Amino acid sequence: MSLRLSTVILPVDRWHEGGRAKWQRAEELGFHAAYTYDHLSWRSFRDGPWFGALPTLTAAATATDRLRLGTLVTSPNFRHPVTLAKELISLDDISGGRITLGIGAGGNGFDATALGQEPWTPKERADRFGEFVPLLDRLLTEGAVSQKGNFYTAEEARNIPGCVQRPRLPFAVAATGPRGLKLAARYGQAWVTTGDPKLYETGTPEQSVAALRGQIEKLGKACADAGREVAGLDKILLHGFTPDRNGPLESLDAFVDFAGRHKELGFTEIVIHWPIAGSAFAVGQVVFDQIATEGLTQLA
Repeated sequence: MSLRLSTVILPVDRWHEGGRAKWQRAEELGFHAAYTYDHLSWRSFRDGPWFGALPTLTAAATATDRLRLGTLVTSPNFRHPVTLAKELISLDDISGGRITLGIGAGGNGFDATALGQEPWTPKERADRFGEFVPLLDRLLTEGAVSQKGNFYTAEEARNIPGCVQRPRLPFAVAATGPRGLKLAARYGQAWVTTGDPKLYETGTPEQSVAALRGQIEKLGKACADAGREVAGLDKILLHGFTPDRNGPLESLDAFVDFAGRHKELGFTEIVIHWPIAGSAFAVGQVVFDQIATEGLTQLA
């Protein structure tokens, strides 16, 4: 399977002051997809501009024609399946069927407490995620859904006419643990990972590759248990959280080496962050553009 290159555009710019231009430029550069984080705020960007993911993607859908668009990732931290499904169906319609939903269990960041709740334990996050994904799947594929769960309830929720993409827009499930991988195998059209977070500070690129290989092996087992071939599931690596950090984006050759090693593992898509000056994603725009236009041709 060929390797695709995509980007993440963080929602930090006013739409008419550079926001629109980034999404249009991503299409011009030939990226397969452009994603954005679905957070209320995020880490070092907490005290600066940060706009909503779904309105941003709606605007991006009207400003582009071919580029796939999506979240990377949405979580249950401040979302409910019923309202999310309605917004996703609308977004899929506006984009002409170009939306991918990246979805994960979430964490203990600002999103986890912004609505006034106590942070969920890892078990509760997994429990909620395990209920959230199947209900969202139903809401996006059935015209009317009623379901009472431990965490999420739908009562005669109508979602007509459904997604443009059939039977629904694709899920890219972010997971590394057994319960999340099971959901990816059952409901995902793609699987997402950022690598092993324990290696970020003190690990080596070689250790990271070994850890990713182990994750893919576990994904393969989950797929086998679900009765499907792991080869049929796209495998997405969100770059920027492995020990390599921004090293692969320092030159075209460095990226080609990074991409080649991860293609050999079985990844089908690598996602790189659009440059943001003064942040962890501060890389040279000229080199970034060169990677976008030439990075994968070197692997052909």
